[in-house]
Amino acid sequence: MILSKVSKHHCLLQFRIHINPQETNLPKIPFGPFNLFIQRRWKKPANTAQTRLESRTIDSKLNRLTTYLKKLKTILKIYELMSNRKRGPFVSLQLMSRWTNIVGLNVGMGEFVHKHPHVFDVFTHPVRRNLCCRISGKFKGLVSEEEGLVKDCELECAKRVKRLLMMSKNGRLHVHALRLIRRELGLPEDFRESVLGKYKEDFRLVDLEIVELVDKDENFGVAEVEKWREKEYREKWLSEFETKFAFPINFPTGFKIERGFREKLKNWQMLPYLKPYEGNEVVQVGACGGKNRYEKRAVAMIHELLSLTVEKMVEVERLAHFKKDFGMEVNVRELLLKNPGIFYISTKGSTHTVILREAYSKGCLIEPNPIYVVRRKMLDLVLLGCRNTRELQAEEEIKNGSDSLIRKAFAGNTTVGEWVVPILESFDNVNDHDDPGEIIDASEEFDGC
Repeated sequence: MILSKVSKHHCLLQFRIHINPQETNLPKIPFGPFNLFIQRRWKKPANTAQTRLESRTIDSKLNRLTTYLKKLKTILKIYELMSNRKRGPFVSLQLMSRWTNIVGLNVGMGEFVHKHPHVFDVFTHPVRRNLCCRISGKFKGLVSEEEGLVKDCELECAKRVKRLLMMSKNGRLHVHALRLIRRELGLPEDFRESVLGKYKEDFRLVDLEIVELVDKDENFGVAEVEKWREKEYREKWLSEFETKFAFPINFPTGFKIERGFREKLKNWQMLPYLKPYEGNEVVQVGACGGKNRYEKRAVAMIHELLSLTVEKMVEVERLAHFKKDFGMEVNVRELLLKNPGIFYISTKGSTHTVILREAYSKGCLIEPNPIYVVRRKMLDLVLLGCRNTRELQAEEEIKNGSDSLIRKAFAGNTTVGEWVVPILESFDNVNDHDDPGEIIDASEEFDGC
């Protein structure tokens, strides 16, 4: 009787397992002839652009630079939004909090503004008694200085655009592609009228969004990498065969060189290719070494485009808009990852930015230009944060003034503690002198908040 009950219970358990084995807590039996061992199939690791991007050698200095530049771009977006307001030069923090998603901030607007007192001036509105914000005079001056330099360098901007048109397949470029890298090329905001429309002997607008080169200039037919080759040939006494088609290679610290990598790199450096300004013919991939020559030409064109920019860096997504005009039928991100000694891709700041490695040393541009110098001053002002940065001369004057007060106090045979009073009075006078100026500036227009 007991055995029959047990067998019935066992049959019910087997039936339950057969119907829905997930309802039971019994361990699952692995599939295979040998149930004592777990059989796992070995999978070959994936080798894609994403895996190569994640496993690349990190350059901490360039990553830190792109992080700082993202913060500067965010501040410039806030400055643009504040400048577009017609009511006044300042905005209430309550209104600025609505711009958090527009400028792409991960923190509150009030917290971000208070972290940069050298860029933003926060004050209390004298009438409405709410917190308002305006751009500091130093930062405004640097922005105005950059705009003046961009206007003064219109001829240089025209030369850069002309070089890009000479590299294109048909001597044409889309204006939208130029607009995307306008700031990188140092072009003015109205470059369509001030550059493309002004220099009609060089450019012709075929369509609303297409610009065409009128006449080529043979003086612009030398790429920046060719100037480096000539310098290497003269200074290091290298053979012409070694430097004729070579590129400057600078691997990041900690880069692992695998077996056979040096030989491949040496063969690639000596591989002939069509230079960016030589011709617009497309190399046949099926020819002898055609694929490598085609990729090397694309590397040369991206190298030249980055050399024409102000800060020698461009976002990868914006760089891809030149593929069709330049005749580069390649995966741009794949190509950049294949050449880590020439380009570096930084993933900081929620965007992929390609940087020309040879142009930077210790996070700074080796050959700075006037526009870069002004932008670097803006960045330095942003990186000051909440630190107090008075000028050295002002600090010495404050020190000398306090010392003289102390000496005068002790010279008058005052009691202990009485010499502190004139020092506090001097600081009160300084504060009283500063406050009225802020109130006057804040009460210029009350309708801005």
